Amino acid sequence: MACRSLLATIALAGLFAADAAGAQDFLLKYPDIVGQWRRPPGIGIQWDQSKRVGPAQQAPLTPEYQARYEANLADQRAGGQGTDPLGKCIPPGMPRMMSVIFPMEIIIMPNTTYILTDYTDPRRIFTDGRAWPKEIEPTFNGHSIGKWIDEDGDGRYDVLEIETRGFKGPRTYEASGIELHDDGETVIKERISLDKTNKDTLVDEITTIDNALTRPWGVTKKYQRERNNVVWYFNHCAENNHHVWIGKDNYMVSGDGYLMPVKKNQAPPDLRYFQSSQK
Repeated sequence: MACRSLLATIALAGLFAADAAGAQDFLLKYPDIVGQWRRPPGIGIQWDQSKRVGPAQQAPLTPEYQARYEANLADQRAGGQGTDPLGKCIPPGMPRMMSVIFPMEIIIMPNTTYILTDYTDPRRIFTDGRAWPKEIEPTFNGHSIGKWIDEDGDGRYDVLEIETRGFKGPRTYEASGIELHDDGETVIKERISLDKTNKDTLVDEITTIDNALTRPWGVTKKYQRERNNVVWYFNHCAENNHHVWIGKDNYMVSGDGYLMPVKKNQAPPDLRYFQSSQK
């Protein structure tokens, strides 16, 4: 994934190879968001950056999903994974991928804007004016349609407005296990723009509309730009993942390769299909 910027540059150069002026005009239409975007110092994996991870998020959950969240927290305290699906290497999906656990890159093309990280599936935001399809194949990232806007009228786009639908789960906002609804009917609206006072700060205003919530949940995320000597690392969840699920139970593989419990007094898995070697 370290060659992503080079590939995007080649694609753009090829697109406008016959018209250098056209390439320059294209670049000048959009905001300068080249570079690597990271979470600000001191910001961890929490969904709302202004609050601590976990119950301090004060997610506006329905009674059903609040009860599910509390049961999940109890399981995590006991040593389990709760409802956080990432231990199974399920992609974080939207909106959690915008917490940018690993650095993010944004690549603008004429009809699509791409959001890439070294930890999640690529995200495509279609900006070609297309209508919503009659049917959407559910995915963890969803189907995103966006529109670039020149909000201040200076001839250059400054805001990307996005709506995302068409989800499958399970998905959570953060590792504490705050769930989105099982029905996949989530609608996520975003406004992405550079901070007006600091062009090395990117702002994403995200509002999640979901049936597990009593009201739309809006948060503002900020990212800081690294322009020089950036390094990209590809992080694959399956590498060195020692979590094992057997039925509905979570176990671990020990350093010496044996199955071990994650909770005190946890029962062993059902081994009905194995014959004991003991006589």
